[in-house]
Amino acid sequence: MDRYQSLFFNANFCEAASLAGCMAYRGELVLQEGEIADAQGRRKPPQQVMKQAVLMTVGDELKLLIGSLDELQFMPALLDKYGADIKAGSQVVLYTVNIDQPFVSTINGAQFVFIPMVQGMVWTELCETLGLEKSDFKGMGAADKVVRVYEELLVTPFKYPEMALDEAMGKTNANKRENHGAI
Repeated sequence: MDRYQSLFFNANFCEAASLAGCMAYRGELVLQEGEIADAQGRRKPPQQVMKQAVLMTVGDELKLLIGSLDELQFMPALLDKYGADIKAGSQVVLYTVNIDQPFVSTINGAQFVFIPMVQGMVWTELCETLGLEKSDFKGMGAADKVVRVYEELLVTPFKYPEMALDEAMGKTNANKRENHGAI
């Protein structure tokens, strides 16, 4: 998890789970850094981020990556930053604003699940998809809740059509994220 610390943005938490060697993070993940702003090397805010990200590592292995992408076209940046650590056995679920239909794609031996979502919360949507309820997390700390979601993903098959990432990028739409709330 230490190698990702510089890519955390608007972090909610980063802590150890009760599973040995397991660390979990929730917040945003930088996909493309901002420009260097001054002579000290400080940067402007990131140009691209994965929103509502959930990350879990066990030892040196990236086991879980969940989040929301505004555009499927952010995938090359995601793979540039995290792709080397995504291997067979990694669980990746990406809620993506500008796709019409869910699909799965195999990248680096791992199954990537892409689900359309223009509004909503990633954690809530994923728990609903997995059939997890608040009672399933009773008494757990934040990091152990992430482990619980990971364990459920291991036994949940996604029966979406298989599509190559290049093909999917040619089928995106113009949807934008819908935000509601106080003005």
